[in-house]
Amino acid sequence: MSKGTSCKDALKKWSEKNGTPSAEAEEIKLICELPPIDKMDTSLLTLANCTQLSLCTNAIDKIANLNGLKKLKILSLSRNNIKNLNGLDAVGDTLEQLWISNNNIEKLKGVHVLKKLKVLYISNNGVKVRNHLLS
Repeated sequence: MSKGTSCKDALKKWSEKNGTPSAEAEEIKLICELPPIDKMDTSLLTLANCTQLSLCTNAIDKIANLNGLKKLKILSLSRNNIKNLNGLDAVGDTLEQLWISNNNIEKLKGVHVLKKLKVLYISNNGVKVRNHLLS
């Protein structure tokens, strides 16, 4: 099996394509990289101006390295292999939208750290919702 694309390589390719250093960009989309990105590496720490980050349709299994994204408002991680919502603490004070459908998440544990969250799109996961009003 081939090795995945690193975030570092994907960001370099993005910068070349867009003619802007990724560290200065507000919106970065690294969608459906080939081969897919398999982990959120430390190169994400350089994205200090990023308000929207999309890493959809890759092979990421863990949320990590968001510490440098002090302005992040929208994080899109749909269609990956993420199993839990740990790792969101670093963006707890800024994140307003989390798009994380089509992953392998079973529990909402970890979402409570997102103090400004307005949109949570989490369809097509393994989350079991219990509604005591209906039972």
